[in-house]
Amino acid sequence: MAILADGNSVESGEDEVERTSMDDLTEPAGDEQVSLAGETPALRLVSLLEFISTRDQIFTLQSLVVQTGLPKPTLHRMLQQLEGADLLTRHSDGRHYGTGARLRRMAEDVLLNDSRQGARRMILSQLSEEIGESCNLTAVSGNDVIYLDRVETAHPLRVHLEAGSRVPIHASASGKMITSQYGDTPRRRLLTSTELRAFTPNTVTDPEQLEAELRSVRECGYALDRQEYLEGLVCLAVLIPTDVGRSNQALAIQAPVLRKSIDDLIELLPVVRAAAQRMAVLDEIDRSDPTASTA
Repeated sequence: MAILADGNSVESGEDEVERTSMDDLTEPAGDEQVSLAGETPALRLVSLLEFISTRDQIFTLQSLVVQTGLPKPTLHRMLQQLEGADLLTRHSDGRHYGTGARLRRMAEDVLLNDSRQGARRMILSQLSEEIGESCNLTAVSGNDVIYLDRVETAHPLRVHLEAGSRVPIHASASGKMITSQYGDTPRRRLLTSTELRAFTPNTVTDPEQLEAELRSVRECGYALDRQEYLEGLVCLAVLIPTDVGRSNQALAIQAPVLRKSIDDLIELLPVVRAAAQRMAVLDEIDRSDPTASTA
């Protein structure tokens, strides 16, 4: 599939508006440049995917040329290969790319089958025992929050969810916590691309109201679910810290309102943040140990 050259006209006026707005939002600054390391073409493709996965915006061939310094034909060929493998997907204007379904599934599988599962489950178990409620380790995938791991409370009154379960971003504390870090463009795209379904009378379905809440979440460093997904269930979430500033993992606690109020959950914030920091240490250990990947 040939890529459209910059400046080509399109037949639909609506497509023209979409193209113009996308160009304004995704072209990078001229001083941003990375190196796609790799001794073989396959490794260079991996490096390109690695670079693309760090962006929270869709991108064009031209923006990659500017950022990598590679020849346009070379990058065009690489994008074609990745698109053909369903690792990248082309947007409706024919010029902008985003991550493909296969790449997202691969990322989910890696997280779900992480070799550190035993260590992080121990942290979740200790937190659950300390607060007496269920705990989740979550990540955002597409328009959903996926449960990477979960430890249930011993109380008979509880909500049964398991690793691999999905909940909507806009109605979950973890989803709001993670997406509060997004740039303006991907955040607006997420909030307006599909209807924000009301799961309970408390679900926030107005994009402007949700945007205001995300700004508040970004400032205070935690997010809440006030019976927005399931009536009678409240939740608090914080990010798992990273050394790159942005994180796609959150640690959350859940409780029925019969046992815990929103104020009760906020009082537990120091305990939850301490557990999230212990989760972050697992990443630091792996990075500092060159044998960790072969253990």
